[in-house]
Amino acid sequence: MAPTGRPSALAEHAFSPHDAVLGAAARHLGRRRFLTVTAAAAALAFTTNLPARGAVAAPLRGAARIGKDPFTLGVASGDPLPDSVLLWTRLAPEPFLEDGGMGTERVAVEWEVALDEYFAAVLFRGTADAHAEYAHSVHVDVKGLTPGTVYYYRFRTGTWISPTGRTRTAPPAGSATSALKLAAVACQAYQDGYYTVLKHVAQDDVDVVLHLGDYLYEYAVNAEGGERHYTDLTLPDVFNRETMTLADYRLRYALYKSDADLRAAHAAHPFVVTWDDHETENNYAGADAENDIPPEEFLLRRAAAYRAYWENQPLRAAQLPQGPDARLYRRLHWGTLAQFDILDTRQYRSDQAYDDRPHAPGPESDDPARTMTGAEQEQWLLDGWKGSTALWNVMPQQVCFSQRKFDTTADAALSMDAWDGYRASRDRVVAGAKAAGVDNWLILTGDVHVGYALDVKEDFDDPASATVGTEVTCTSVASGRDGVEKPANWDLYLQANPHMKFYNGKRGYVRAELGRSAAHLDFRTVPAISTPGAAISTVASFVTEAGAPGLKPA
Repeated sequence: MAPTGRPSALAEHAFSPHDAVLGAAARHLGRRRFLTVTAAAAALAFTTNLPARGAVAAPLRGAARIGKDPFTLGVASGDPLPDSVLLWTRLAPEPFLEDGGMGTERVAVEWEVALDEYFAAVLFRGTADAHAEYAHSVHVDVKGLTPGTVYYYRFRTGTWISPTGRTRTAPPAGSATSALKLAAVACQAYQDGYYTVLKHVAQDDVDVVLHLGDYLYEYAVNAEGGERHYTDLTLPDVFNRETMTLADYRLRYALYKSDADLRAAHAAHPFVVTWDDHETENNYAGADAENDIPPEEFLLRRAAAYRAYWENQPLRAAQLPQGPDARLYRRLHWGTLAQFDILDTRQYRSDQAYDDRPHAPGPESDDPARTMTGAEQEQWLLDGWKGSTALWNVMPQQVCFSQRKFDTTADAALSMDAWDGYRASRDRVVAGAKAAGVDNWLILTGDVHVGYALDVKEDFDDPASATVGTEVTCTSVASGRDGVEKPANWDLYLQANPHMKFYNGKRGYVRAELGRSAAHLDFRTVPAISTPGAAISTVASFVTEAGAPGLKPA
């Protein structure tokens, strides 16, 4: 049994690249309001605000004083390594109150890891402090685990015991693992319908779940839960406004995690998460807001959003934000079968060209100085490919990578928010993959609320050019409401984009099984999310063979 210990989740403060800008903004907030945020709340949002240490630390609250179940938001695990996995929970006996019903005191939380769901023989245990500064979230990086092993875990404080979670470690580094099963999900607007898709993900036999962004939406949710049309539940008014403050974002995560199907998916499988725009604000780009908000003010909101994201996700201390900055891009491995290069295409990107309107390629969008990833992340990605020994190089990211023309005309418009608006950046990535000899490149994408299967071309304007990889978009969990199998532009898109092999507008997820000879891709959808309980079916399957890029019907 491993000795009792405290996790190293509380990192020392490192200065944010934006600290000076934010400090200047904070000094002026006393004279006017920042959106709906008071000066004090804004200051809390951008500072790291680490828990105090030693004699001045917040008093330890007796767990016996917690009179209601504090594990209402469930449990989760994430970012599996061969010998480690990150375990998460957050104490909130009153999840729809700003403090979760926990006050300002810290609370000791015990955790246990076992090989069986009954915890007959606990292998690892320890204690972690849940701090008010982190919304009483707990992030435990359990080390010393056995590679390629399923574990069960739970938390305890006082007499309260959390639900049991199931997780697994990655295979041994360098091992010739034969198979990996994963689910890719994205875009779960609570107000657009039920999380039936996540119920099926929870029941699926996968090794890991990739969440590709828009875990949260900043938009208001009315008392009826929007399209859920609750009749037996009335949501409080705190949700019927756009998220702006740290308290707003924390509460919105509590609302989302109140959904039993989302909690079940987290409890069933380890997640690997990355954000897109709505975790902060629609279509933001770096320090540029969607609307005409000065960057120094928008960065305060971004800091609040990033802070709440980390507090509510199974992420390690390395991803803890410093003000409005967080290193979310990172690399994971599944033996020599797969390397995962998880991207962040929001934090470092150039502002969208042509005022973020659909537009034909032009000098503004094709400026070589424009970037989707920022120079540092781009170099990290290309260097990682050069050093990769994996059979499959998987790139989980947010927005459509492949070209997507909206018409068949020569000057057809493209999305300026997707990689089509950053074509020089995309060209550098494609060239880097080719130079590194990446033969089996699989891009997993969210954002678009539809399922696409796309051949990644060396030159998208030449259908005869080489196919260098495969991209699948995983549609959405809920965003877009029920959707339709064939959207109105179905024929047009397939004609305008010959590299597009599949297009479906229903809600669902992608299930991928990677093997030594091929990757098998299933598009799974439900008929409706406007009412709970719909069955799921596989509406299309494709294979891409190792060493032979390109999609073939399975």
